[in-house]
Amino acid sequence: MKDCILSLLWRRQDILNFFADHSCTQIDLKAIAGFKEREMSRSTMVDTMFGQLTSRADEGLGPFRSMLQALITWSHFDSYWFDKKKKLDRARADNNIAHLRQLQEIRDAKIKEQRQKRERAQEARQNPNSTLAQLKAKFLDLHSGKSKPQRRGYELQDILLELGRLARLEVTEPFTVKGEQIDGTIKYDGEHYLVEAKWQDKAASNEPVYQLAAKVEGKLYGRGFFISVNGFSENVVVTLVKGKALKTILVDGEDIVLVLEGHLGFDEMIDRKVKAAQTKGLIYIHPITGAAKATS
Repeated sequence: MKDCILSLLWRRQDILNFFADHSCTQIDLKAIAGFKEREMSRSTMVDTMFGQLTSRADEGLGPFRSMLQALITWSHFDSYWFDKKKKLDRARADNNIAHLRQLQEIRDAKIKEQRQKRERAQEARQNPNSTLAQLKAKFLDLHSGKSKPQRRGYELQDILLELGRLARLEVTEPFTVKGEQIDGTIKYDGEHYLVEAKWQDKAASNEPVYQLAAKVEGKLYGRGFFISVNGFSENVVVTLVKGKALKTILVDGEDIVLVLEGHLGFDEMIDRKVKAAQTKGLIYIHPITGAAKATS
């Protein structure tokens, strides 16, 4: 791209104007301002401006793309500098433009290939690996104590995310961000819900639920599902809804069994719980009857 600019523009003022016309800011242009007094050569001006743009937080992507588009579609060849003064060579300019177009085509093809590769990988990650019957058997095995207590929570995570895949919902595997452990996310109706899954011997105590609520609060339009196989304490439900925006929805083992037995789909269960929270202010309901659930 540098060679293209230098083979098309002779006057240093024209080079400055070219940068100014393609989204370079006044702060950027200061890098080559006073080029006459500083005795900057044409190539030094171009090198300096490219260095200034690449040092920006956005690496100058907008100006670079704007300049690239202008150069590969260039049609004005100033006869004064090309023909009369012979300072610029038309054949060289044409070759540089053609080469730049070729590089652009190669880059576009590479971008397309990389995007398709990412899409294939994403599709593979979203395809379910288990049937509903297999997930039901796995869930019941967890109830039968066939996994160590410390492993049940992780295996419950896997079941929930797999149910999301079976329902053709976009799911994200567990990850850590800024020291926060997230059990995964489920995208429903355009919104991403953080998932927290707990398998405890008693109803979920306040602290883990409040921790999820805090994680949700720190995210843009944050929302979350807290899954506790053995239900929730009354204090949890009351505290989450009292005087606060409703952002956390509660799911228990009964809800999961109803889905695994085919009474309703996983997405349908989510929809009914979200609807109850949005229309009635209820965050802990029976997904079939719609009634608020009793707490322990």
